[in-house]
Amino acid sequence: MEPQPHRRNGTLQSATSVETGPATALAGIDSRSFRVWRQTTEERKNIEEGRAYYNDPRPVPPPEKHTPSSLLQCHRKLVYRKENAPAESEMAHGILWVGSRFEEDVVLPYLRDAVADDGLFVTNSLYVDFELKSEAGDLNIKGSTDPVVVDADGTPVLPTEVKTKRSLEYLDEPNEHHKAQLYAYMVGLSEKYDVDVKRGCLIYGGRDTFDLKVFDVEFDEEFWRDTVVEWASTHTEYRLADELPPADSRFGWECDFCAYRERCGKGEIPVADRGQEGFLPFTEYPRPQVAEHLAAYSGVALTPTLARAYPELAEQHTVAQWRCETCDKRFDHTEVELDGEASEPPLCAVCARDGRLAELTEPWPSAHCIPSDGGEDS
Repeated sequence: MEPQPHRRNGTLQSATSVETGPATALAGIDSRSFRVWRQTTEERKNIEEGRAYYNDPRPVPPPEKHTPSSLLQCHRKLVYRKENAPAESEMAHGILWVGSRFEEDVVLPYLRDAVADDGLFVTNSLYVDFELKSEAGDLNIKGSTDPVVVDADGTPVLPTEVKTKRSLEYLDEPNEHHKAQLYAYMVGLSEKYDVDVKRGCLIYGGRDTFDLKVFDVEFDEEFWRDTVVEWASTHTEYRLADELPPADSRFGWECDFCAYRERCGKGEIPVADRGQEGFLPFTEYPRPQVAEHLAAYSGVALTPTLARAYPELAEQHTVAQWRCETCDKRFDHTEVELDGEASEPPLCAVCARDGRLAELTEPWPSAHCIPSDGGEDS
């Protein structure tokens, strides 16, 4: 068989002229190429499936709109997320993928086999969209359920919510925000199908042991009204007033895993209560989050730190200047040599010539938002 030609760097080469071996293979396998491949693959898939809008920045939802999965979460975190503030870490794509695969490949077929002898069926998802009366006005809750046990007519009998955890060892009761999510499905399905859905089940899967814990959840009107609906009403009031909610999450663990720790004031940077627009100085945001924030807010500039990390974005967007607070001189990011860690501020060359040691600073968000005339704020 004749060796097949290969294309490398745009040049067609015969198979015999291409170097092969472990080093050749390893040269193209690394974290950076994987991230680029994954992002490019997702963008292409969205276009091919007619969902090119998925590649755009997430639209800011109206204040009265809520999703079941967001209920009872930290108000401030959700405001940052909904208003497209730049996240300081990437989404937990791995956990989401594992959860989706566990639900579709394990739990769904298990449920179908478990209820088959009872003349029941399991649908993989049902859509809910309903209105709620609250002190903040009419609220809207939209979302898709996890698998739902239905009768032969397709009427909901038992909604489920599937979650994965690293370990189930100390899980003795369902998480409160998961229970709120399941409650929203009960209310939405009851209204949509004109039935009275008052029971559901929370199914937790252990990623370590590959086991299940199942909790029978009965609807509690008081918990729904005084906790869940009250939370949704309060969140809508914050959004309507364009007010940054207080930094006090309902669950202590949220701060430990939050993608907005620095912006909120729970991190290492001496900052607190920042709004949603602009990048914090000396913060190495992941590239997808940087690109998304720039697309959502056209008046935002890159910090010099981000320009160093993502030079291709610096070629396409405005970059804020370094500033010396001692002599008040400013420098373009291309004029300053950076050594060591990105978190270590460079020294001012002007002050150094005068025998002074002075560090350059990056602007805070309010100082590097570009006004509509194209100039830079002072």
